[in-house]
Amino acid sequence: MDETTRNIERTELVSRPRWLNEALLFRDTNVIKVITGVRRCGKSSLLELIRRAIESDCAEGSGFAYLNLESKKCSVTSPEELYSFFTEQASTKGRTYIFIDEPQRIKGWEDAVNALRVDLDCDIYLTGSNAYLLSGELATYLSGRYVEVKMLPLAFSEYLDFCSISFSEDSSAAMGPDGAPIAFGDVFRRWLEYGGMPAIATPSVTQAMHSAYMSSLYNTIATRDILNRERVAGGRKVTDPILLSKLTAFLADNIGNTLSANSVASALTTAGTKTTNKTVDSYITALNEAYLFYPASRYDIHGKAVLKTLPKQYVCDLGLRSYIMGYRASDVGRAFENTVYLQLLFLGYSVHVGKLYNVEVDFVAKKDGRVIYLQATDEMYASETREREIKPLLSIRDAHEKAIVVRQGEYPRDINGVRVLTAQEFFVHFAL
Repeated sequence: MDETTRNIERTELVSRPRWLNEALLFRDTNVIKVITGVRRCGKSSLLELIRRAIESDCAEGSGFAYLNLESKKCSVTSPEELYSFFTEQASTKGRTYIFIDEPQRIKGWEDAVNALRVDLDCDIYLTGSNAYLLSGELATYLSGRYVEVKMLPLAFSEYLDFCSISFSEDSSAAMGPDGAPIAFGDVFRRWLEYGGMPAIATPSVTQAMHSAYMSSLYNTIATRDILNRERVAGGRKVTDPILLSKLTAFLADNIGNTLSANSVASALTTAGTKTTNKTVDSYITALNEAYLFYPASRYDIHGKAVLKTLPKQYVCDLGLRSYIMGYRASDVGRAFENTVYLQLLFLGYSVHVGKLYNVEVDFVAKKDGRVIYLQATDEMYASETREREIKPLLSIRDAHEKAIVVRQGEYPRDINGVRVLTAQEFFVHFAL
């Protein structure tokens, strides 16, 4: 990380209750809490928030032990040393709370973690920046004994907290951190461009600063979480940094589009990068496992079944897309669709792309038995645009909820039984 990047990172710890509460659901149980998510989305900070929350009301005699496997100061290099490190720090008078940052840096780490779970009176919390963390022996050893907290970069409501901005339900204006009035639309557009990486979530970040930080982030993800890991694993042979970069740019440019490995391979080959559908499939899987992109599978609304073909891909953070695409203002509608997808994940929904015969609905969101069919659109000033957005929802004949989230403009609150939500209602006040 260069000096410019280091100087813009925030140092204070800001609470993120959405993820803290989820991580603490299984506190003091024999279930390992595994916090996953794209690199620098705030997992290490969440570990510290968890420690503080537990320490504030834990029983006397409890112990706390922390290890960051990515730190150069860390001398632990084997599963045996990992096991010894925590057994030596274990409390003799009460439960020990164990926090391990990026344990997959040690080959065979899962043996040590499983042994700690069995041998000690402990409560274990882990982080990982790649889904490979849960694809090996840990999942085998701990079947039914771990829970995954799938952390995301800052949602817009969290971004406002980081920027010390608060919008009331009856106003689209607020006071900025400098005391000057600020409009919701201006803040929201800035978040769409610069995204929600916690370290640079500030109204003062410039494009140059943002670019420096995102360059460091992307290079780290590509090198550590994809290329180096694939070389060590010796599996899918995802080893070409140029192809990885071009495929990442292609997916970033095509968020929300229906894609297949064949169509992507054909597009890249036509553009001068010869590749195959099998190679493309391997590289996309690696990008998904690094949490850089999230696949949204299609859902057959008529047959009530998830389809295995032609998923869409959504980027984990719009700021990363801006950096990859050169900060060009384009496809605002698809960028907005991407943010709606991420917000639904933030709210705890499982999310699919809806398909009803030849009609597509942007999202089918499910949570605790509740089903919502949702459209996302930048605006629908023209009557034709309004009809285009509402028609897919009205073609669904079941009784589940139907809604549209619109970024710009004012419209009736209900159109033929379809709720119309503003961006402020959806992203700030959770009106869904």
